Amino acid sequence: MPNIPADRCRGRLAQFLARLPAIVAWLACGPSIPAVGAPLWLVRLKVDGHEVEGSPISWSDQEIHLLGRDGRLWNFSPARTTSFEHTAAQFCSYSPSEFRAVLLRQLGPDYQVSGTGHYLVAHPRGEEDRWPQRFEDLYRTFVRYMGVRGFQTRPPPFPLVGIVCKSRADFVRQSAANREPVSNGVVGYYDLESNRIMLYDMGGGSASPHWKQNAGVLIHEATHQLAFNLGVHSRYAPPPRWLAEGLAMLFEAPGVYDPGEHPQQTDRINYPRLHLFQQRLLAGHRPETLLTLLASDQPFVRNPVAAYAEAWALTFFLVEQEPANYVRYLKLTAARPPFSDYPPAARVKDFASLFGDDWRMFEARFLRFVGRLP
Repeated sequence: MPNIPADRCRGRLAQFLARLPAIVAWLACGPSIPAVGAPLWLVRLKVDGHEVEGSPISWSDQEIHLLGRDGRLWNFSPARTTSFEHTAAQFCSYSPSEFRAVLLRQLGPDYQVSGTGHYLVAHPRGEEDRWPQRFEDLYRTFVRYMGVRGFQTRPPPFPLVGIVCKSRADFVRQSAANREPVSNGVVGYYDLESNRIMLYDMGGGSASPHWKQNAGVLIHEATHQLAFNLGVHSRYAPPPRWLAEGLAMLFEAPGVYDPGEHPQQTDRINYPRLHLFQQRLLAGHRPETLLTLLASDQPFVRNPVAAYAEAWALTFFLVEQEPANYVRYLKLTAARPPFSDYPPAARVKDFASLFGDDWRMFEARFLRFVGRLP
């Protein structure tokens, strides 16, 4: 695909996009791609010298959002493109075999890729019995949990990708190669843009305390990935951070990720988050504290430890005390217009539309419930 002058490339791209009907409408229904055969116009471009192939899903003179064949979301200015060609009239994601080849090229010969019903899991060679089924078990638990509460999930539009790095050093290297540098305290993450989970094998087998940390990270990040791919959250209009993190922390409790073996309400409690909330936040909590969490993601920047604890406590309260409204709230936030802002007033209004705006009464119920948990 030869480079062409930038002005000419932008002109051709603009002419092509101008001929397309608005594709962004289908995104309002959730993150699933349309049925096979829907006209999504596959294109191939060079952006900052890197070749990208996918479907333009929203665009303007200043910005293009493109959905890659591997599920990655690209966001770039038309001015950054140096070549363009229209390759197909229908969107086509990578097949599992194509996707497997892509992952192996990226990760190198020390890895193999195991497929399950819904996942492609890249892991160190010889560990196919250790990782893939754990991902698939979480998938089934998540779908069942949401279904019994009235939220019918959608099948994921792409194979879900999990990458288990062989060591901490390789985790740092692979993350940097994907433009996701990690700090010392990070042991795994779900990346919204690439749509992948990345973590590393701490070793020691399932009886090791390291495995417990591996399992906790896997559950948390897999919950994020599932929520953003099965319609609970929208990748194109992410929910308030407290809602996404609260759901992921909810699943860290054994009574949620393994309810068959842990059927009691006490098994559904995330005790580290509960203890932190009760010991540090309960006594000084005010309605304004709650409103700040609802209105903005800034609490996760200013005081992340407290924000995570409060997000879990609020989520657990809503799930246990107002499950029907909680599901309605998930649906409301997932149906927001794609690539739109979510200002503080709108966040608070959406929450109040389902849970009421008597903040003192709401907080009293919330704190009484959390304060009585064992």
